[in-house]
Amino acid sequence: MNQIYAFSALVGQDQMKLALILSVINPGLGGVLIRGEKGTAKSTAVRALTALLPEQAVMAGCRYGCDPEQSELWCDDCRALGAREIKLRKRPLVELPLGATEDRLLGSINLEEALVKGESRFEPGLLAEANRGLLYVDEVNLLDDHLVDSLLDAAAMGRNIVEREGVSVSHPARFTLIGTMNPEEGELRPQLLDRFGLCVEVRGLADQAQRQEVVRLRLEFEKDPEAFSARFRPAEIELGLKIDEAAKRLPTVELPDEAVLSAVKICLDLGVDGHRGDLTVIKTALTLAAWLGRDHPGPDEILTAAELALPHRMRRKPFQEVDFDVRNRLAASAKSV
Repeated sequence: MNQIYAFSALVGQDQMKLALILSVINPGLGGVLIRGEKGTAKSTAVRALTALLPEQAVMAGCRYGCDPEQSELWCDDCRALGAREIKLRKRPLVELPLGATEDRLLGSINLEEALVKGESRFEPGLLAEANRGLLYVDEVNLLDDHLVDSLLDAAAMGRNIVEREGVSVSHPARFTLIGTMNPEEGELRPQLLDRFGLCVEVRGLADQAQRQEVVRLRLEFEKDPEAFSARFRPAEIELGLKIDEAAKRLPTVELPDEAVLSAVKICLDLGVDGHRGDLTVIKTALTLAAWLGRDHPGPDEILTAAELALPHRMRRKPFQEVDFDVRNRLAASAKSV
């Protein structure tokens, strides 16, 4: 059995870890895009995150993991069958490979049953598996355009609609999209870039002591994965409980008028187009306050939220790279409020 590297054993990369944690506390943030060079623990962090997530209640036998408490979002099968046994499952992490077909992503019609039995049966795809979970795309900038379009449609509607061979199927597809990419291999389409709620840049660690710790921990993990996991299990349990508590606290976090004013002012000063950036900064600040155990977001939370939510939305010229070093500009903007 393959062991997953412990999230709490990751050295440095604090902004990446925070963005991932906030995205699972509040799936409404819109997911995370992690940009950076190879060998910076991007994929390791994403896979390690799943071990921290609390179990979720699902309708027994549902192919889409429908939430028993949200009947308005049920699939057609759950609507037809009504309330029934409830089971618990881990929040799924579904990986979308670059070479996946559209049928693998969206689902397909079982032609064998159609020919033999004369019945058209829908075979769910990766979007069905990812409902209420995480959909992870490594090297998302290399994803085929037709798959990008399908992801955009599903992300916008929260549902997946498939029409094949005269059969039309619709099912819930609410997922947290997490993408990783190396900018040296090409940029991301603007339409998909804007769909990511948060965006972080990761680089190789410059601190000598941290780099040594990375090497020691990785060798320890490869030598005895089970012992390594046991060593970090208490920290993993504690972190998982904190994530669960923050998710429960989130609906109670208050939003002061001055926080809204500060977020809007920052977005205007940085030339952020549209209103999605403003909304994401506010949602991120509220989530960060819940993570920190606070009643409402203050200036620090707004500033940190802007760092995570705005770099990929800032107005820039064609072929100009995203400027991720924006803290000074954000701080100056916040002080002028």
